[in-house]
Amino acid sequence: MNTKLFTLAALVLCLSSCGSKKAPQQAVEAKLPAVKIVEAVSEEVDVNQSYSVTLQAFAVNNIAPQAGNRIKSIKAEVGDFVSKGQVLAEMDRLQLDQAELQLANLKSELERTTSLYKKGGVSQSDYEAMELQYKVSQTQYENLLTNTILKSPLNGVVSARNYDEGDMYTMSSPLYVVQQINPMKVLVNISEKDYSQLKTGLKVEIFPDALKGKVFEGRISRIYPTIDPVTHTVAAEIEIPNPNSELRPGMYSTANVIFNHRTSILVPDSAVLKQQGSGVRTVYVLNSDNSVSSRVVELGRHLGDKYEILSGLKDGEKVVISGQGALRNGCKVEVLKK
Repeated sequence: MNTKLFTLAALVLCLSSCGSKKAPQQAVEAKLPAVKIVEAVSEEVDVNQSYSVTLQAFAVNNIAPQAGNRIKSIKAEVGDFVSKGQVLAEMDRLQLDQAELQLANLKSELERTTSLYKKGGVSQSDYEAMELQYKVSQTQYENLLTNTILKSPLNGVVSARNYDEGDMYTMSSPLYVVQQINPMKVLVNISEKDYSQLKTGLKVEIFPDALKGKVFEGRISRIYPTIDPVTHTVAAEIEIPNPNSELRPGMYSTANVIFNHRTSILVPDSAVLKQQGSGVRTVYVLNSDNSVSSRVVELGRHLGDKYEILSGLKDGEKVVISGQGALRNGCKVEVLKK
C-alpha cells in the first residue's frame, strides 16, 4: 500500500477512536459521545408485599321479623343509604296493637296496686305479682314492636329486598340485607415468612381495579391467631375508611402491605442495561476524568420509574441515563446539561 495512503487511513482511525490520546484535542471533542447523567441517591423506601384481594362490607345484617306476618309497608329500596334506627318496613300491627292495649291496662293496674300497697291495702306478694305481670307484658310488647317496625341496626346501604308490600313474610329469606360500607374491610393471607413483621396498625395501600389511578389507605386491624398448615399463611383483616362510598363490596383490588422502611440507592430505570443472553444488569458510571466504566449491579424492586440498587453502586455516584448505545468501557464522554 502507498505509504501516504496508509498514514492517512491510520490518522482517520485514530480520530474516530473514543478517547484517543494521539488525536488533536479539537477533533477528539467533536467525536465524544454525548450523554446525560444523574446522581445515584439514597432514599427511604417501603418494605412491602402485594396481594390480590376482594373487598368486603364491614358488617352485613339480615333484616327480618321473628315470625311470618303480612308486610304492611315497604320504606326502603335497593341502593338506598340508610341510617341506624331508620324504619325499613312495617308488618301487620294487629298483635302489636293488642299488646299495647294490654300493657296500658296493666300499667294502670300496677299504679293502683302500688298506691294500695303503700297504704297497706294489699300484701307485698300481691304487689310483686302485679309488678311481675306488668314487666312480662312490657317485654312482650317491646319484642313485638321490634318485629313489627323493622329498623336498620347500622348505617349502610340496602343491598337486597326480597319481598314486596302486601306479601306474606315466609321466613325463607330476609326481608332486607343492609351492608355497612364505611369503613370497608378485606382479608389478606400473609406468608408465614412475613409473620414476624406483621402487627396491627400497619399501613396498607388499596388499589381497586375498577377505580384506576385511585389509592385508598387502610390499616391492619386484626390478625388471626393461627397459621394455615396447608398454605403456611396467616389471615389479617384490613380496615379501609370509605367516607365517599367509592369502594363497594366485591371489588377486585390489590393490597400493598407496608411492613417496614429501609434506605436504598435508587436510579432511573433508563440507567439500567441488560446484557443480551444473560440476566446480568449493568450501568455506566461517570469517572472523575469524564470517562465511563461499566458496572454490574444487583437490582431490587422496580419502584415507579426507578430501580432499587442492592449492590454495585454507592450513594452519590453519577450514572448515565441516555446515550449508552455509543459507549464502551473506559470511553470518554461529553456530559450534556439538563
